[in-house]
Amino acid sequence: MNFSELSSQPHRRFNPLTREWVLVSPHRAERPWQGQVENLPAEAAPTYDPTCYLCPGNVRAGGMRNPNFTGTFVFDNDFAALKPDTTPGEIDEHGLLIARAEAGRCRVVCFSPRHDLTLARMSQAEVRKVVDTWTQEFSALAADPRIRSVQIFENRGAMMGCSNPHPHGQIWANESLPNELTKEVAAFRDYRQIHGTSLLHDYLQLELTKQERMVCANDHFALLVPFWAVWPFETLLISRRRVSALDELNDDERTALAGILRLATIRYDNLFRTSFPYTMGFHQRPTDGGDYPEFELHAHFYPPLLRSATIKKFMVGYEMLAMPQRDITPESAAQWLRELPGEHYLTRT
Repeated sequence: MNFSELSSQPHRRFNPLTREWVLVSPHRAERPWQGQVENLPAEAAPTYDPTCYLCPGNVRAGGMRNPNFTGTFVFDNDFAALKPDTTPGEIDEHGLLIARAEAGRCRVVCFSPRHDLTLARMSQAEVRKVVDTWTQEFSALAADPRIRSVQIFENRGAMMGCSNPHPHGQIWANESLPNELTKEVAAFRDYRQIHGTSLLHDYLQLELTKQERMVCANDHFALLVPFWAVWPFETLLISRRRVSALDELNDDERTALAGILRLATIRYDNLFRTSFPYTMGFHQRPTDGGDYPEFELHAHFYPPLLRSATIKKFMVGYEMLAMPQRDITPESAAQWLRELPGEHYLTRT
C-alpha cells in the first residue's frame, strides 16, 4: 500500500519525538471546505491601557510598578508557579504516594511597550529584540547550577488561558526535566544511537524533499505541519543548522528566526481573519551541564481553532481515554496555511 492509499482511510501516525501515536480519520472531513471566515470586527486595542498591569509605568497585580520601558521588559512573575527558595524534601510511601519539592523561577517577557502589538503585528526588527531577550534569559537561567531546563513559551489569547491581552510570554526554569522534554531527549538520543544521525535534521530533509507539509521557510529555518500533528493547524519550527539552543544561533540566524516567527503568526491570523490563539514554545537542550550533541532546537505551535474563529478542537472522549485523533490531514492543513498571504490582514497603526 502506498501513502496516498493509506492516507485516504483511517490510519495512525507515529510521533518520533514523543514515541506516541495519533489517529487520523480523513473520511470525516470529506466535504469541501474553503475555510469559514467569521468577519469578526478588527481588534480595537489601544496602544496603551491605563488598567493593564503589563503596560509601561503601571502597577502590576502584585503591587510592583513597571518602569517606563521602551523595548522588551522582563521580570519575575508576581504569582510564580515555581520559587527559588523552595525547601527541599520528598515523600515516598510504598512507591505509590511519591512527591518531591520543586524549585525554580518563572519570568514574564513583555514583547513590546505597546498594548496592541502581537508578534504578527510587530516588525521583524522588533521581533528580533524578543529573540535576543529570550536568548539572554536562557543563558542567564542556564548558568544557575540548580536549573536543569528552561522552557520559553507564549499562551496567545484568552482561549489559551492568557490572563492579560498585553502581548507577552513566559519562561519557566525547573530544577528537573519536564515530561515532554524528557521524552524528546530520550528520542533524540536513541535515534542517534540507531541511525548515527540527527532525528530532526533527517526529518527536515525528508519534508523539504516532499514539500507536502511545508508552510514556509527561509535560509535558516523551516515551518511545517508535522506528519504526526495532533492539533488541526499545529506547526513545527526547525532550525536548518543543527543547534541545541537559542544561545548557539548566530546573528543572521536570530534575524531569520524573527522573520519566520512573523510569517507563522501572520498566517495564523489570516486563516480565520482573527487574532489567532495558540500555545507556542521552544524545546532546547537541558541545562544540567551534560552533553547533548543529538538534541536540536525547535519550536511547537499548538493552536486550538478548527474550522473558524469560534469553532475549537477539544480533546475529549476517545482522545482523553485512548489517543489523540484528527480529521483534517496534516497535508491539507499545510496547504491552507501555505497559500495564505504573508502580509497581515490588519494594517498596523
